Parts: sequence; structure tokens; C-alpha cells
Amino acid sequence: MSGGHGVRLLAPEGAINPTGTWSVGARAGDFVYVAGMRGIDPASNRLVEGAEARVRTAFANMRTIAASEGAGLADCVRLVVYVTDMAGIRPLVNRVQEELWAGGPYPPRTIVEVTRLNQDDIVEVEGTFYAPQNR
Repeated sequence: MSGGHGVRLLAPEGAINPTGTWSVGARAGDFVYVAGMRGIDPASNRLVEGAEARVRTAFANMRTIAASEGAGLADCVRLVVYVTDMAGIRPLVNRVQEELWAGGPYPPRTIVEVTRLNQDDIVEVEGTFYAPQNR
């Protein structure tokens, strides 16, 4: 699926189904932009149970989209994480990130507490990945 000026919208197999008027990701040149991913099981399109499981699933959903364009977590150049409870969810995000990035180095990250997320989820993570087209 193509957008304007060489932007290609992504809908890879294994990704969640968008719940509205948005795409799960886009490629523009050598960069892949992944929309905010939440703790949704792609098989059922339902939120998974448990706070840590939701954080892990959000990161897994982001990784699926990046991987569809040849990018891995080491190719992440920026993360933005939204949480509904900084004191409760941020430590889970840190723990999951520490595991996924094998102790670092870590990409630049912004984490923000918000009042509410879609479907009353507790976390949403979006990423930008460097994935040269001529790899």
C-alpha cells in the first residue's frame, strides 16, 4: 500500500488489526515508523491479561512490524512510551526493555504518563527504526 511521495504503508502478516483510521507502520526511505502498539494479542485482537504481559506484548507487536521491513531492536533510533501510571508501569517497561535489548545499549526514549489510552490499556509504545532498503 502506498502513500504519497514514496511512503509505503505497512500491514504485515502477524500484526494487529488497526482499530480505526490508521496504519500499523510506514516506510519512508531508510526509516520504518511503527505506530503506537499496545498489549493486544494479534491472534485475537484482544488485550492480554496482566500488566507485564501487556508491556511485553506491546514491544512484541512493535518488533513484528519493524522485522517485516528487516529491522531489529538494535536498529531502533527512537522510542516513545505512554503509560497510565508512571510509578507502576515504568519499572515494568524498564525491565522488559533491559531484557529485550540484552542490557543495552538502549535507544533514545521518551516516556510520558497519560490519563487514558484506547481500550483502557496501560501502555503504548511506538518506535522509529533505521532499515536501509539496500541491506
